[in-house]
Amino acid sequence: MAKLIIGANRGIGLETVRQLRERGDEVIATARSASEALRATGASVHEGVDITRHDTLHRLADALAAQPLEWVLVVSGLMRIQHLGALDDRAVEEIRAQFETNALGPLVAAEALSPLITEGGKLGIVTSRMGSIADNTSGDSYGYRMSKAAVNMAAASLAHDLQPRGVAVALLHPGWVRTDMTSQNGLIDPPDAAAGLIARMDNVGLADSGRFWHAPNREILPW
Repeated sequence: MAKLIIGANRGIGLETVRQLRERGDEVIATARSASEALRATGASVHEGVDITRHDTLHRLADALAAQPLEWVLVVSGLMRIQHLGALDDRAVEEIRAQFETNALGPLVAAEALSPLITEGGKLGIVTSRMGSIADNTSGDSYGYRMSKAAVNMAAASLAHDLQPRGVAVALLHPGWVRTDMTSQNGLIDPPDAAAGLIARMDNVGLADSGRFWHAPNREILPW
């Protein structure tokens, strides 16, 4: 059975595909436009898939209709920073864009693709501890925090709705990773983040479904 990684063109997604392929897994990877690095992994690449364009997610599901999936892992994400006192029209549009990418996109991906996940399979969503209300000790970053809190709630509902089919749901914080999204700031590199995601996805089961994990160190995060 195949593992599907949504948002695999670079950063954590690309490294996850690379590591899965290196251990011999069958991998399907999506991107809006595939990089040479993604093609070089040997994964089956589907281009033109945009997490904010729901028609592309449904077309992907149609294209994979005969392909049973062991995993669906949604990696796609967007970060833009807004500050109180500067919530102008542009900032509000950035907040909306983050909701489209970080919250609504993964939910529609689950709607389109979860019917292809086999019993005992897994749906993973890469989120952030910045979506934790209890863990918010610094404020700021309104759109990112709000959109990640929203996708956390969506995943908690998905865990209930997919449980009768034997599909587990994992919410995965990859750590603060040095990628283009973080302007290369962070504490860990993409290979370490990807290894943590893979380990969590390998081991999550129905008893853990809906939990919010810090993937690299297996800590359960507060809501």
